[in-house]
Amino acid sequence: MKKKKKNIDYGKWGLLFILPFFIAYLIFSLIPLIDTVRYSFFEYYRSGIKVVGPNFVGMKNYISLLKSDMFLYGKNTLILWLIGFVPQIVVALVLACWFTDLRMKIHGKQFFKVVIYLPNLIMASAFALLFFTMFSTNGPVNSILLSLGVLKAPIDFLGSVLGTRGLIGFMNFMMWFGNTTIMLMAAVMGVSVEVYEAADLDGCNGIQRFFYITLPMIRPILAYTLITSIIGGLQMFDVPQILTNGQGNPDRTSMTLIMFLNSHLKSKNYGMAGALSVYLFIISGILCFFVYRMTNDNDPDGSKKAAKKRAKEERRRARS
Repeated sequence: MKKKKKNIDYGKWGLLFILPFFIAYLIFSLIPLIDTVRYSFFEYYRSGIKVVGPNFVGMKNYISLLKSDMFLYGKNTLILWLIGFVPQIVVALVLACWFTDLRMKIHGKQFFKVVIYLPNLIMASAFALLFFTMFSTNGPVNSILLSLGVLKAPIDFLGSVLGTRGLIGFMNFMMWFGNTTIMLMAAVMGVSVEVYEAADLDGCNGIQRFFYITLPMIRPILAYTLITSIIGGLQMFDVPQILTNGQGNPDRTSMTLIMFLNSHLKSKNYGMAGALSVYLFIISGILCFFVYRMTNDNDPDGSKKAAKKRAKEERRRARS
């Protein structure tokens, strides 16, 4: 007699394989997240051996944060993010289109890809320490400029608002533009060559190709890049923390929201830190939602818009 083949339940095995992830997510992410929200409604901090709370205070922590300098630090975070992100996306788009253009026969593309991506492999703390050393008053940048006679006295780059913000923005640009470039290059390479050939036959120039073909076709990757950049920008911590020694100097103009959160965690004010974390979560969610809505085109050919317009005109005629 032939033995019956045992049917394999792939669904069961699939669930078994993903079970460790869900257990780890539950223990290390979901439970701490719920605890963070819970503690945000309590007065709970430690000062040395003295422990206060947890005492339920309702929305007091949230109201206290609204009266604090949270909005100032939010503005700082936005400015630092813009300084780093705007040139990052512009340079990444230009390089992506340049390297993927078949009409431009560029040699050594793989080498350039590696070089572009290399800064992304360096830790943010190492980057910050490197720039702190280079641009200090006794650093090599000032020494070279003084020896060349360009400067008569050393410049305190980290003592001015423009200098500190510029360095933080430049470091964020250097660390992440390689990753953004590689992703956008992959997106552009995913666009069918036939589309570009048809555009060339129709007499499209380079600018028209970029704005009317390339940008609309890579919109999903652009949305992903923007959303991850917003989340990363709101979580900006390592570079300004190390570069300004945790003070956000000069005059707290480089203090970010996460540095503000870290100051509450350092003082062990868990209730206030929890409330600030909830605010950051809400801000991230709102910004990402608006970006998704703006970049997600559910009507690429305009048929839905045309149908709505026709329906509106028909209703108007019916009323008249």
